[in-house]
Amino acid sequence: MSVAEKIAAAKGLVVHPDDRVGVAIAALPAGRRPGPDMPCLVDDIPLGHKFALTAIEAGSPVIKYGAVIGRARHDIAAGAHVHSHNLDTTLSGEVRYAQTGVTPEARRDPPAAADTFMGYRRFDGRVGIRNEIWVIAMVGCVNRTVERIARMAANQVRGQVDGVHAITHPFGCSQLGDDLANTRAILAGLAQNPNAGGVLLVGLGCESNQYRALLDAMPDADPLRVRAFACQDAGDELDAGISAVVEIANHMATEDRREPCPVSDLVIGLKCGGSDAFSGLTANPLLGRITDRLDSAGGSTILTEVPEMFGAEHILMERAVSSEVHGAIGAMMNRFKRYFIGHGEAVHANPSPGNIEGGITTLEEKSLGGVQKAGSAPVTDVLGYGDRLRRAGLSLLEAPGNDAVSTTAMAAAGATLILFTTGRGTPLGTMVPTLKLATRSDLAERKPNWIDFDAGPILDGEPIDAATDRLWHAILDVAGGKRARNELYDERQIALWKGGVTL
Repeated sequence: MSVAEKIAAAKGLVVHPDDRVGVAIAALPAGRRPGPDMPCLVDDIPLGHKFALTAIEAGSPVIKYGAVIGRARHDIAAGAHVHSHNLDTTLSGEVRYAQTGVTPEARRDPPAAADTFMGYRRFDGRVGIRNEIWVIAMVGCVNRTVERIARMAANQVRGQVDGVHAITHPFGCSQLGDDLANTRAILAGLAQNPNAGGVLLVGLGCESNQYRALLDAMPDADPLRVRAFACQDAGDELDAGISAVVEIANHMATEDRREPCPVSDLVIGLKCGGSDAFSGLTANPLLGRITDRLDSAGGSTILTEVPEMFGAEHILMERAVSSEVHGAIGAMMNRFKRYFIGHGEAVHANPSPGNIEGGITTLEEKSLGGVQKAGSAPVTDVLGYGDRLRRAGLSLLEAPGNDAVSTTAMAAAGATLILFTTGRGTPLGTMVPTLKLATRSDLAERKPNWIDFDAGPILDGEPIDAATDRLWHAILDVAGGKRARNELYDERQIALWKGGVTL
């Protein structure tokens, strides 16, 4: 019997040889034996949920992915359902991380000649995969004005650029200290994303987030591609904005052409949202293969969602390329735990109702499945919120798990494309192409307007190498101009992380 036939016959999956639980890849009734050498089930097991492979004593660790995902609350019989009713987290507060061995820099092999894409090379050497104009609101008061400018200007420059898009948000006024600095850093990062061939900054005039300060944060910006004004100073703000966009577009139409670029120029953000129990079995490990392939070619990936590293951070720390990076990872983890504790929230309070319904029980389980997006690549850098990419390879970025906030932070850091795995589905996209990968084929079939790629065939026995090749070519197609679903359906938004005082 082939591997595919064995998987089809068995409805229980064991992820790692050391695991004490299996996963139901179909809803299983009590009395069923889910696979060879597996116990007869004593409970009904919903799709994606866990069952005990052997008896587990109260207080004993429960193992999945070869790591601890929690402790048994009471004795669990072999074949019993393992979930929120009988499994507790092991997470608590801050941790004193011991220095581990340092991973040497990965050997970077030059990409094969065929591994190129058609991109836009910018003046600083970075490469965009789109040639768009972004009209950025400096303050929430001008959001509608910015939207009108983008919509009206797009009609006048059609065919000259890949699109004109508004970036709006509710902040920029009445902010203080770090909050204001974070808003400014994220907007400055977005304005310098290589996918933005031109940028128009639109302020009101009296806000805290003055456009001149933002320009100061972009000292190398090309004046022919970046314009700014305050609506209170303009005679007709719509005319001023449209004229500026037209001038930028005329310059871009003359200067910008797609050209062959090596995959080492790609910067890809890694994200999961609306996760289910299959995220860690299909789509996330698939992203890990892409991370490793891109890393070996000298490209860059960005992993964020720090709360979804809790309980799995040791995997990343063991791959730090230096003691400084190792220490930065630990400091980031503890800083984020203090953020939780300071707001009276438990460190382990992360799996959403949808996650839990889909079979994820503890934050450790969610994290162990989530960090698989990082593959086995060495961690080369740790970025603060609002920082821009500094080094090739895998960088960790400090930001929360919230989908809109984390995708925005990765785009501001320089990601030109985001790979977003989902088990329950979401239409959300940010300002850069946001490819959705379904963990199961039924989701891909039900939501074709949301999903770009189906990782479900892995459950049916598709070799992971074949799935990796499928995704790799899909990425190169989008990098070369094919539009992602979020672009086709205009699912573009940003969100800013706010934690300070509003006046």
